[in-house]
Amino acid sequence: MRANYIHDLKTWEEEFEFFTEVKVRFSETDMFGHLNNTVPFAYFEFARIEYLKHLGFMTNWTTEQITKIPVVANLQCDYLKQVYFDETLRIYVKAAHIGTTSIDLHYLAKNENDEICFTGRGTIVQIDKNTGKATPWNEKEKQILHGK
Repeated sequence: MRANYIHDLKTWEEEFEFFTEVKVRFSETDMFGHLNNTVPFAYFEFARIEYLKHLGFMTNWTTEQITKIPVVANLQCDYLKQVYFDETLRIYVKAAHIGTTSIDLHYLAKNENDEICFTGRGTIVQIDKNTGKATPWNEKEKQILHGK
């Protein structure tokens, strides 16, 4: 494992609690029959939204009155095992680091045999949708993100 955001794989893996499942569609495979390298990013997005819904954030972010919204600042994927059509994957998400205005999320994808297929990380930043500038998480939001 060469991902610089994973210091101890076993400990890192054990910290995940939330996951959602995806089934690899035929249209997501390439001419070699395996998952196209761009698709994990869509899986990360799906899992990230499900995770944030689970935490209760999406309801607030989708109302007209709210001026704070999350945007993706960066995203990376590290591929470990090939994935094929019709496999079911569990995409895990966790908040690895919570900053003043950002969250570093980590992702873990496992197949039906509990093998790690790919990992990832990405930063989302909370911004004011009117100004486009980063805006801090309030204390309640930080507590939710810390799992309290």
